[in-house]
Amino acid sequence: MESEVQVGSQKHHMDQNRKLLIALIAASSALGAIIFFMICFWIYHKKRLQKSDLDSSHSSDGVKGIALGPVMCKFNSLKSTYSSKKAASVCLMEYKTLESATNNFQESEILGEGGFGCVYKAKLEDNLYVAVKKLEGGTQDAIKEFETEVELLSQIQHPNIISLLGYCIHGDTRLLVYELMQNGSLESQLHGPSRGSALTWHQRMKIALDAARALEYLHEHCNPPVIHRDLKSSNILLDSNFNAKLSDFGLAVLGGAQNKNNIKLSGTLGYVAPEYLLDGKLTDKSDVYAFGVVLLELLLGRRPVEKLAPAQCQSIVTWAMPQLTDRSKLPNIVDPVIKDTMDLKHLYQVAAVAVLCVQPEPSYRPLITDVLHSLIPLVPVELGGTFRVTTQHVQAPFAAV
Repeated sequence: MESEVQVGSQKHHMDQNRKLLIALIAASSALGAIIFFMICFWIYHKKRLQKSDLDSSHSSDGVKGIALGPVMCKFNSLKSTYSSKKAASVCLMEYKTLESATNNFQESEILGEGGFGCVYKAKLEDNLYVAVKKLEGGTQDAIKEFETEVELLSQIQHPNIISLLGYCIHGDTRLLVYELMQNGSLESQLHGPSRGSALTWHQRMKIALDAARALEYLHEHCNPPVIHRDLKSSNILLDSNFNAKLSDFGLAVLGGAQNKNNIKLSGTLGYVAPEYLLDGKLTDKSDVYAFGVVLLELLLGRRPVEKLAPAQCQSIVTWAMPQLTDRSKLPNIVDPVIKDTMDLKHLYQVAAVAVLCVQPEPSYRPLITDVLHSLIPLVPVELGGTFRVTTQHVQAPFAAV
């Protein structure tokens, strides 16, 4: 009887141990399943984040075909309260940061002046130098140009288009922060104190090619196309190596918008195409006309409009057109700084391109793509073209044609 009690007791203990073991196994299995699930969820979440980052870096939110690269946002004052969704990649900076960086917007820091304000040289943290455009006044035109600039440049990335790094809104004052272009504008180089002496023939052709590439990108590779509407030498900026970048997109319009009646006639005297000036008709050929005027500036070293008398002005197009097509006269009107430094064949080709670009009838003007392909063979290989400079070209530039 006593042995039966002992056996029963042992059996009871074994059952308890078995239950405890089963419970431990079940608990371990549940814990393992939870850990496995958490690891799977972490891997899935990480892949989702990577895919989201990749997708966002390739999205174009309104301008298809334009890759949105990350704009440098090194500033502690970064915010994201700007109303436009398309401006998400551009830093919103604090006014005090820019005020300090420009030494209280001192006159000594002014790089240039525009229609709505001045451009200042600024020094940010880490010795980063930038250009700050300060737009004064809260007029509707100024606000619209500011918004257009931020909206477009936050989406556009191209080696020959200026990079917008940030912006600021402070009361009625609006500021735009760009990469610094050390050699200023093409206008200041051609018509400033140096009178173009820093620009050789090949450098001028390189600048023309860079500007043509920027326009071709806007006209042919943006969807919808972009018409700059204010192409001029003061809006072509030059870096330390005289690479050119197109700037000032405040007047730009998207393709299709040019048929609307609410577009105000804007532009700069001397660069405005005749059909736009007379009839308000705006197309990509309006930009081509302005490019032709810039090409004439590079070729002749003259301003687009020159004053002959207090009440009389003459455009470079009107003055040059009769001589551009005359091979005996053309070499004599070339900018003295570059005279006798180019192959005559190249001179005639550039003059022919300029003449086509400034034709009064828009349909006679070439597409900017055609202009681009005409200029590439005139630019040395080392400057981005296909022309190979030889001893013959250097020593005997005026060899018989």
